[in-house]
Amino acid sequence: MILAAIWLPATLAAGLFQAARTAIQQRLRATLSVNGAGLVRYFYGLPVALALWFGYAAATTAHLPPLSLAFFGFALLGGLLQIGGTNLLIMAFGERSFVVGTAYAKTEAVQGAVFALWLLGEVLTPLVWLGIAISVVGVMTLSLGGKGLKLRDVFGALWQPAARYGLAAGLLFALTSIAVKRATQTLGDGDVILRALTTLVAVVALQLVMQGSYVALRERGQWRAVLGSWRTSMWVGLLAATGSACWFTAFASAPVALVRTVGQVEVIFTLLLGHFYLREPLKRAEALGLTLVVIGVIASVIGSS
Repeated sequence: MILAAIWLPATLAAGLFQAARTAIQQRLRATLSVNGAGLVRYFYGLPVALALWFGYAAATTAHLPPLSLAFFGFALLGGLLQIGGTNLLIMAFGERSFVVGTAYAKTEAVQGAVFALWLLGEVLTPLVWLGIAISVVGVMTLSLGGKGLKLRDVFGALWQPAARYGLAAGLLFALTSIAVKRATQTLGDGDVILRALTTLVAVVALQLVMQGSYVALRERGQWRAVLGSWRTSMWVGLLAATGSACWFTAFASAPVALVRTVGQVEVIFTLLLGHFYLREPLKRAEALGLTLVVIGVIASVIGSS
């Protein structure tokens, strides 16, 4: 059920912010560990999330929704699931067939649709289901573009460790979306943006505590690296928090699977950035995948209207 028309621009903006954040975060790979890179998002993102909350509350004279134990439980679950999904995806990168793992992680939209139907009762039209299927095939095609693999190679590699890691990562990301949506639902039916921003602050704060504590105990030197990388990291935090604010607003306004499907425009933004800004040639498989994603997104939007 779509509660507010803001879901579509919020989702498109989220995809754009996420693509930009990923591009900038590449610069940190040489100096930060996996956990250090994750910590950057939360440490530098929390002040941005708080600024967004106070700015919106002041501009609209809205008030803090009543917070419950259920809200913090879902926020904690969502934050933990996102950290777990990120780590599983990185584990897939460490395997020889990491491209296969990446492709399977793109099944997040389909898994999200199934679990949202089961856990949230979100019913989608046949056209939206068709759009989801087309866009997932398109994103998987894009992830394989130029790697010498075809979709049949991916299906044949289902039992490889990289494929299992990718499927599990997609599952945890899908469940993250559902947990975030449930957290916003516990805040009542007030201003949808304020509820989304309240959930954002709680999730990022809890992630900072969890990831920050782990790094302090197991990778203490990474805290110094995170603080020393502030010139780049502050932009990662800004884009991560702003993008998450858009994601959370969309989740609070529309079905999870629909948001995740349209949100796959992120790969389009990433591809176009590489083609026009970095002058990278567009391969035939990438053009096919790009076309399928666009068709799937358009079909999903039409099917939801």
